[in-house]
Amino acid sequence: MNDEMKEILNDFLAESSEMLEALDQHFVKLESEPSNTELLNEIFRCMHSMKGSAGFLGFTHLVEVAHQAESLLNKLRQGEMAVSPFIIDIILEAVDAVKMLQSDIRETGEDSHVETHGIVNKLSLTMDSADDLMLSVSPPQKAARNTSPPAHSQPPAQMTPSYRSEPSNPSPFPSCHESPPREEPVEMEEVGESAGGFDSPVGLSDVLNKMKEAAIRTVQATNAPVGKPSGGKEEDQTVRVETKRLDHVMNLVGELVLNRNRLIKLGNGLEEHNETNHALRELNLTLAQLNLVTSDLQLAVMKTRMVPIRKVFSRFPRLVRDLAGRLGKQVRLELVGEDTEVDKSVADELTDPLVHLVRNSMDHGLETAADRKQHGKGPEGCVRLSAQQEGNSIVIRVEDNGRGLQVGKIAEKAIEKGLVGQADLEGMSPREIMNLIFLPGFSTAAQVSDVSGRGVGMDVVRTNISRMNGSLELDADPGQGSRVTIKLPLTVAIIQALMVEVESATFAIPLASVVEAVKVTKEEIKSINGQAVLNLRERILPLLDLGETFHIPRNKTDDECYVVVVKIGEQQFGVVVNRLRAQEEVVIKSLGKFLADVKCVAGATITGDGKVVLILDMADLVREVQTSTYAGTR
Repeated sequence: MNDEMKEILNDFLAESSEMLEALDQHFVKLESEPSNTELLNEIFRCMHSMKGSAGFLGFTHLVEVAHQAESLLNKLRQGEMAVSPFIIDIILEAVDAVKMLQSDIRETGEDSHVETHGIVNKLSLTMDSADDLMLSVSPPQKAARNTSPPAHSQPPAQMTPSYRSEPSNPSPFPSCHESPPREEPVEMEEVGESAGGFDSPVGLSDVLNKMKEAAIRTVQATNAPVGKPSGGKEEDQTVRVETKRLDHVMNLVGELVLNRNRLIKLGNGLEEHNETNHALRELNLTLAQLNLVTSDLQLAVMKTRMVPIRKVFSRFPRLVRDLAGRLGKQVRLELVGEDTEVDKSVADELTDPLVHLVRNSMDHGLETAADRKQHGKGPEGCVRLSAQQEGNSIVIRVEDNGRGLQVGKIAEKAIEKGLVGQADLEGMSPREIMNLIFLPGFSTAAQVSDVSGRGVGMDVVRTNISRMNGSLELDADPGQGSRVTIKLPLTVAIIQALMVEVESATFAIPLASVVEAVKVTKEEIKSINGQAVLNLRERILPLLDLGETFHIPRNKTDDECYVVVVKIGEQQFGVVVNRLRAQEEVVIKSLGKFLADVKCVAGATITGDGKVVLILDMADLVREVQTSTYAGTR
């Protein structure tokens, strides 16, 4: 495949991904607004456009599924069939099949590894059985340009798509059964050029002209105006840029920031030695200007990486709809603050934790309609996802109006699993007991569920959030609901850090995790069951000595040291260091694949004086504290 075709293929994959995300949301909305013809037309446009583009690129299996789904949608548009949850379920199965085909194309460049015979038959049978008075639909008479033969009727042996070969991961379509592959492609009109048209090299201009013709046919086929969006706003003029290009630009800006810091430090040092030198004053003025320009450039590049949180939230309407059906619960999803922007890398890492939290809320938090009525609640539960910007952070909340958390049950499970001792529980507040659900392996579920897993998720959720220098807090009102609050930096590429020293080594602690720093004497540090602690304002604070953690030899014994109080979620602990240096803006650099698994280290940076400094991973450090704290009580 030449570069022109690769670029066209990448554009197709990007655009089809956006369409598939939109279709999930549109179908959920259509289910509650079955008479919304404008929405139905928009759904038809997406499916038709995707089919046309796939046809030009020769992806016949994708075209086959999209064509049948489009035909069913057309019957809905023409009033020959009524919108119903059953029909929407079937079309959503087709959307899932297209997602599998798209994934196959992305990985292999072909769509021939996914069996689509079952879902195509299911769509066809649905149309044929919609009205007993309708005649069986005969194959289209207008052939595609390669004049491929019409398909023969196939028995409905399979209703959902599956991989032909055994996949390494379970199929997202568990009800499917294997069926023989289709021997002949279905003949379709309106597809344009079939796969046979690409036997010879195709020029970029030819393909673009064909795609332009397809777009014109798409507009004509919809019988609906394609003007401004329903909100009446003009669409922004945008250019699609690969994330790796933005990453490269961000790395260059990071290098510029490092060199700026180095120049400023050198300039300040020279000025201290010769305050009367005019050239040095001019140098510092130039450095000040460079500082402003670099900061503006840094901000501009960071903004280019920002995406609305809507990109993350968009998958949840479909997720909640499907999961509510499986659990037999009535659930309403509320999305607030979808226009809040966050760094693309943060958005990519945020999806999995939010999916787990929403699943947990629906599986364990929300009650069935019957249970809710018994407790004087409405039959419909609610899950609320909200996002807002607070300073240089983004705050995301996952809330539900379910049963909340049962502190007594959490305490019993923690003791049963040996995660804490009875003596620990007696000294814990209700909030501290609730936070035990973040310990590895904790679960109050009576049995393993395919909805919310095996009790390993909440620990992973907090770990993933902490790796982004974020925090996670849990609140619950028994019988009324629960709330999980996630606080993340707007970007993870450049952060503010507190520089600390342990003997001759320097470390960077992300400032977002730092509560305060206190100077103490060695006599104030006590030991309980082998765990070093500090009585800080009537609160027992577990301590972690960085020198011991990283096996740094002691050169001398000082009578005083500093304790940096760090907070991860509701867990607070102290980090013991020799000296505090300063607060500094640092650029996070990866350690590379060979050092990626080093514990307690999130990355590295270069300081203004040219030293390489390790950035601490606070999620790993808090686990070190938990391990040493609870080990001594069992």
